[in-house]
Amino acid sequence: MIYNRITHEMIAELVRIAGERNVILDPLKLDGFSHDETSREEYGRMPEVAVTPQTASEVAEIVKFANRNSVPITPRGAGSGLSGGAIPIFGGIVLSLEKMNRVREIDYDNMTMTVETGIVTNEINNLVKERGLFYAGYPMSLETCTLGGNIAENAGGGKAIKYGVTSRYILGLELVTPSGEVVWLGGKLAKDVTGYDLVHLIVGSEGTLGIVTAAIIKLIGLPTAKSDLLVLYRSPQEAISSVPVILSKGLIPTAIEFMDRRSVETSCAYLNETLSYAECGAMLLIEMDGGDAAHVERDAESVGDLCVSQGAIEVYVADNRTTQERLWSIRRNIAEAFKVYCPVQSLEDIVVPPASIPSVIPELDRIGARYGITIPCYGHAGDGNLHATLVKDPEMPMEEWKRIEPKALIELYEAIAALGGKISGEHGIGIKRKSYMKRFMSPVELGMLKAIKRALDPMDIMNPGKIFDLEE
Repeated sequence: MIYNRITHEMIAELVRIAGERNVILDPLKLDGFSHDETSREEYGRMPEVAVTPQTASEVAEIVKFANRNSVPITPRGAGSGLSGGAIPIFGGIVLSLEKMNRVREIDYDNMTMTVETGIVTNEINNLVKERGLFYAGYPMSLETCTLGGNIAENAGGGKAIKYGVTSRYILGLELVTPSGEVVWLGGKLAKDVTGYDLVHLIVGSEGTLGIVTAAIIKLIGLPTAKSDLLVLYRSPQEAISSVPVILSKGLIPTAIEFMDRRSVETSCAYLNETLSYAECGAMLLIEMDGGDAAHVERDAESVGDLCVSQGAIEVYVADNRTTQERLWSIRRNIAEAFKVYCPVQSLEDIVVPPASIPSVIPELDRIGARYGITIPCYGHAGDGNLHATLVKDPEMPMEEWKRIEPKALIELYEAIAALGGKISGEHGIGIKRKSYMKRFMSPVELGMLKAIKRALDPMDIMNPGKIFDLEE
């Protein structure tokens, strides 16, 4: 597809639609829309203009304008993505939903909330926690990401093993289609098989099938008790091998987070934090929650006993908020800590069936040894989603890194595919993993995705160049 450049006349039209204060042309301000949390040097692209509409009707007018003028649109939330999904690789318009952050309704009778998708995810829970409710579909970065980005990526997180990912809690969507029509999909319904499940087609479509301007989200009861266990093992293999055992015993942890020793050490150094891990090769951070403190405590004790039976050398119990936050802060900051150690890296998002989790670590060791690199690993072991991160040694020449990184990635993806896994569990494909789709997805499945894209976005203006290229 050949796109037109933005002209002065087009800028005037965008100003008419959204207002002068909502049309951004200053290069310094536009730079903030040129990248997400992937490498700016490798993936960053400048937009020609950024627009911050305030209503769904304004979004629809902008999309119609883009269709008339063959201009690409890149929807954007907080820019906290890890796959390049919000990067305007063809220039054009970045359409930021940051000003569409209003709460339209809180329906306590139906336990739903209708919100615009520019709302910061954490704010949702702040609004309803006093009523004993919460939105359980949030990811680890809930304090920075927006609901729209979560919906675009079908974001998961540490608690997905018990509560599931974003899609479980999205009941309805206000969607601006690629042709500029505004439509509501779904509703406040527990069941709905009236035609195709279009809500969950849009969730996870990475902004390529339309712009979600509002959503009806399901709220559930807020757990009143929780207990966290920090479990130390001598080796990553022992820690990972405990996960299927825990899951097979009928106990359902809220989260089972895996951290190898290097991940813990790097995060602790970044936070100026200390943990006792002299003989430790890896850790599991396990959370149990529920409505009865005694029941939660019993389940936590049972899980701790299971871990010991599987070789754990120590089990620490964190049953107060201060200690729990200390442990979770270490886990949440691993990615940031590695960026400080060396910003050149490839943060991966592999996912395998839970029973295959123990087989992942030997593959990482094999690939690391083959290419002379360390691949620290951490992530959501309870649902098979691990962040194996290829991190460049600060002393390694950049030319050497560029030579080995794609080869190591291919071997990693091949190993994961052989275990029945996929190349992304929650971060998405975007532009970072797009080139691997033809190799790790069947031609029939990829063809179905392209057929849907062509049907809904025949002008290919909606976040083009993400997930796959239509012309290939």
